[in-house]
Amino acid sequence: MISNRNSFKALIQTYIISSRWYYSKSNQKNKVSLYSIISPLRNPNVNVTPELEKWVGTGNKVRFAELHRIIVDLRKRKRSSQALQVSEWMRSSGNYTFTPGQHAVHLDLIGKIHGFMQAEDYFNSLNEEDKTEKAYGALLHCYVRQRETERAQTHLKNMKEKGIALSSVAFNDIMSLYSNISQNDKIPQVFKQMRENGIAPDNLSYRICINSFGVRNDIEGLEKILNEMERDANIVMDWNTYAVVANFYDKAGMTSKANIVLKKAEEKLDKKDGLGYNHLISLHARLGNRDDVFRLWSLEKNVCKKCLNRDYINIMESLVRLDELEEAAKVLKEWESSKNLYDFRVPSIVIVGYIEKGLCKKAEELLEHLMEMGKASTPYIWAKLAMGYIEKGEMDSALESFKVALSLCHGSKEIKLDDKVVIEVLRLVGERGSFEDAEKVVNLLRSAAPVKRQMYHALLKVFVDGGKEVDGVLGIMKSDNFEEDEETMKILSSEQELKFDKL
Repeated sequence: MISNRNSFKALIQTYIISSRWYYSKSNQKNKVSLYSIISPLRNPNVNVTPELEKWVGTGNKVRFAELHRIIVDLRKRKRSSQALQVSEWMRSSGNYTFTPGQHAVHLDLIGKIHGFMQAEDYFNSLNEEDKTEKAYGALLHCYVRQRETERAQTHLKNMKEKGIALSSVAFNDIMSLYSNISQNDKIPQVFKQMRENGIAPDNLSYRICINSFGVRNDIEGLEKILNEMERDANIVMDWNTYAVVANFYDKAGMTSKANIVLKKAEEKLDKKDGLGYNHLISLHARLGNRDDVFRLWSLEKNVCKKCLNRDYINIMESLVRLDELEEAAKVLKEWESSKNLYDFRVPSIVIVGYIEKGLCKKAEELLEHLMEMGKASTPYIWAKLAMGYIEKGEMDSALESFKVALSLCHGSKEIKLDDKVVIEVLRLVGERGSFEDAEKVVNLLRSAAPVKRQMYHALLKVFVDGGKEVDGVLGIMKSDNFEEDEETMKILSSEQELKFDKL
């Protein structure tokens, strides 16, 4: 009896504790905070200032730390305009004192949204005690972002002259600038200056320098910097650097060296780094390492909690590159059962793979399967399928596919078939089919949208180049009220030249 009573007592205590935990969690979940109001406003055009005013106006307090956290989060999510609005509100309210670091963040946001000139104005308005290395660094970054080379160089020189503490970040910025403007030959000199100023390069410094040699096909220079990096006691080697080197080895045709550094990259990979796995899988696919692609994909699935759409896209692109279409189709089935958010980019990889291999029927079956499931496709993919059928000489199937492509555009202002795609379809029909086939395509186009002059010109040019009779094309062109213009005459004159050459 005592035992039962103790058990019952323990049960009641457990219930009370669990109830407290539940209600505590529920209250935390339901509690409205300023962050919970601003975070969902994902449209960058939405001004968050009214929400701040409303929050304070209803008697809520807002701490500096919370506002700082919101700014950090918005910057991380690339919502810089809203981050600047929060920062501006803090500054103009007069209730918060910015630290030098906060001034630097504000300056960087101004530069990102309004440009370096307004960032300069803000920098010049700061008190001398706020013009720390952070503020100087933020302004330098503004110049680099807008590729203001002379201003960036002058600013770095001023930093040195004023005795501002320099770090690898400033030199990395300058090296990144030279990389962005394709002046990679200047990067090794900046790297040398960094060391001469007593500043130790970090991983990014080495990687930018390695890249500067790689893009200039200087493998010897690349290897020299890589060896220095591996010997540097202050550096912990990372998979990213080895992957960059592997990429340049591959481009230089040094497959065995690429494979060696890829093994090193894998050794340095964080076992739960999905992006890292994707990068290495892509490189192995380019090198034709089928077994390594399958091995790494299996590892990624085992160690990562959940494979995202980007992971499925990457593995399927790699398998298609390796001509492993059936394996790619198997992965597609895995994705379908993963309950990930539907994204047409995922199945389109296999569909395009089938089309490019001439397996148009399989591509069409997959598209029909998606339609049966109520999943969206695009006009472009059906037009591409039509082109695939044209290449195979299967005109009836091509016309049916093109009809679907146009039907997906019907009545929509947003969804349009690119003129370049239409012209390519007409070009292929002109090359592989008859005038009757071309006329059928034009009639389909008429039913969906106005046919443009350049489309007729593309068709006319193909007929001329192929030595085919052009009267029919000119006839349907005139029926659409397109008279012969200078470009038309130019195309037709080349027809006369071809006839003359045959004589």
